Amino acid sequence: MKLLQKLLLLSIMIINCITTISIAVESTDNAGVDTTVYGYEPTPTPQAPSSEYISLKDNAPEISSPAAILVDNYTNTIIYGKNIDQKMYPASTTKILTAILAIENTQPNDKATASYDAIMSLPSGYSIGDIKVGESLTIQQLLEVLLVHSANDAANVLAEHIGGSIESFASMMNTKAAEIGCKNSHFVNPSGKHDDNHYTTARDMALIMQYCMKNSAFRYLSSLRSCSLPATDFAPKRDFSTTVELLIPDTAQTPNKYYYPYAIAGKTGFTTEAQNCLVSVAKKDNVEFTSVILGSGKNPDGSSARFNETKQIYDYGFDNFKIDNIGNAGDVIDSIEISNASPETKNLDLILKEDIKALSSKNQDLKNIKPTITLNKNLKAPIAENQIMGTIEYKINDISYKTDILASHNVEKSKYTDLFIKVGIIVAVAFVIIIIILLLKGSSNKGIYKIK
Repeated sequence: MKLLQKLLLLSIMIINCITTISIAVESTDNAGVDTTVYGYEPTPTPQAPSSEYISLKDNAPEISSPAAILVDNYTNTIIYGKNIDQKMYPASTTKILTAILAIENTQPNDKATASYDAIMSLPSGYSIGDIKVGESLTIQQLLEVLLVHSANDAANVLAEHIGGSIESFASMMNTKAAEIGCKNSHFVNPSGKHDDNHYTTARDMALIMQYCMKNSAFRYLSSLRSCSLPATDFAPKRDFSTTVELLIPDTAQTPNKYYYPYAIAGKTGFTTEAQNCLVSVAKKDNVEFTSVILGSGKNPDGSSARFNETKQIYDYGFDNFKIDNIGNAGDVIDSIEISNASPETKNLDLILKEDIKALSSKNQDLKNIKPTITLNKNLKAPIAENQIMGTIEYKINDISYKTDILASHNVEKSKYTDLFIKVGIIVAVAFVIIIIILLLKGSSNKGIYKIK
C-alpha cells in the first residue's frame, strides 16, 4: 500500500507540474507587474510642487494688480501667478460664463424678447446695448453685443430666455462653474453687476476661459472687434466697438498703445468694487496662453493698468517658454515579445496613442529626458491592434505628461502552445491510469498467493 501511495503522489506531482508549466506559458509574456516598470527603473510619484507653477523668478514681471495668472492652454501649466486663489469681484468678465451657457443651450437664430425687468433692473452707469423693452433679437446678435460691448441688458435678456429668471440662470452658472472645476467662485447674476456674494478667483476665471475657448463659436465671438444690432421697430441700428483694446490695431489716425498683436480673444470688466479686470488669450507660434488680471488700478496717466500688465505677463511667457512635441501619435517607443503568440505576430511594437506636448523654458533641452514605460500585467495573446498595453510618462519640471501606449498590430495565440498543453495533460492522465491498473493487478495477484 505504501508503494501505491507513493506512485499516486508521483502521478499527481507530474500533472501539477504540467499544469504549472501551462499557466506559466500563458502569463509570462514580458507582461510586467503592478510595481514593475518596463525598460527603466521605477520612480516614486513626486508630490505636486508647492508653487503649483513653473516660474523663472529672476525674469518674472512685477505687477501692481492684486491678482493675476498666466496659464499655458496646451498643458494647463501655470507659469505666472499672483494671489491666484484670492477671492475677487469679476465685474463683466462674468459674461464669459454667461456666453458659453447661451451657446450650449440655444441656437444662433433663436430669438429672445427683452422683458421689462431685464431692461429696467440695471442701475445707471452700466454699459448697455440700448435694447428696448419688447424688442426681439437673435441669440447671435445678443452674444455679439454681450462680448464686444459688454452689454448688461443683453446679459439679462439671455439669462431670462435660457433660465426663465435671473435667479435660475445664476444657479445654472454655479453648476457649470463647478463642472469646469472652479473651487472658489459664486455667481448671482449674468452680467457681473456688483454683489458681495458674486465673486471668483484668477485661477477659476482662467479655467472658465480655457473651457470656453474649446468652443469654436465662443472663440469667434470673443475675437470680434466690432458688432451691430440691426434696426427694428423699437430702435435704429446700433454700432459698437470692442472694449478689449488689446485687439484693436494701431492706425495712423487712431494709434493704440495697448494693441497686442498676439491677442486673439478677451473680455473686460469694471465696477468700483472690482476695479479693472481683463481675461484674455494670446497665441504666438504654437504657444497659447490665457491671462487673467483682477482688481487692476490705473497708470500714472489715469489709464487702466490692466492692458499694460497683461502685455507684460504675455511677453514674459512668450520670451521664456516654449512647447515641445516630445512624442507623436503612432511613434514606436519600444518593442516586446509575446511568448505565447504565433511566430509571425509575437514581436510587438508599442506605439503612442496621442501627441505628447510639454512646456519648458527656452533654454531647457528635452532630448535626453527618458520616459517611464509601465506595461499592464499578464499581457498575453490574443491582443488586438490598438489595444491599450500600458502607459508612458515624462516628468519635466515636476509636471507629468502621460498617455497610453497601444499595440501596433494584432497578436495571435500560438497553436503549438495549446497542443503542447493538451498532449502533456493526455500523457499524464494516461500514465496515471496505467500505474493504477498495474498496481491493482499486483494487489490482486498478492491476494491469490496468500490464499494458497
